Amino acid sequence: MKPDKTVYALLAACLLQVSVLVAGYLSAVAPHWSGSMVKLKTVPADPRILFPGNYVRLNYDIGILPGKFYQGGRALRENEPVYVLLERDDQGISTASRVVLQEPKEGQFIRGRIKDRHLQTDKLTIRYGIEAYFAPRHEIRSLERHLRAVAIAQVSLADNGRAALKALITD
Repeated sequence: MKPDKTVYALLAACLLQVSVLVAGYLSAVAPHWSGSMVKLKTVPADPRILFPGNYVRLNYDIGILPGKFYQGGRALRENEPVYVLLERDDQGISTASRVVLQEPKEGQFIRGRIKDRHLQTDKLTIRYGIEAYFAPRHEIRSLERHLRAVAIAQVSLADNGRAALKALITD
């Protein structure tokens, strides 16, 4: 018996769905495999959330930047990808030095998206996709208490600027 076109179409649809899932997974873990490690300073965040889960929300020192860090000629739009150039301070913590629209050819940088541009205060809010840290339920309360002060996040950066959160240092 020869299979008809419906079987092939169903098989192709299943393979397409699996390949999309695999591509998403590989994109998320690629910075862990090939990335360089940086340390980013977190800033205190309001840990209260409506539906608590096994994660804590993080805000970063590089998450809200003065508008002067962007010297581009045109206005930034919400959800637009940007690249934040990083430089290390004396303690090995990476800080922002500049915001650009094109992927830099050299230097260390992290890719983010514009969440908001506050015109009154001239500040840029940027999200990097590493604003949630998942942990076992019994560790969450302790992490929330520690994150009311400053903590350090260890982040893997891929060559294209994509970031993956590796660990939190709360001491």
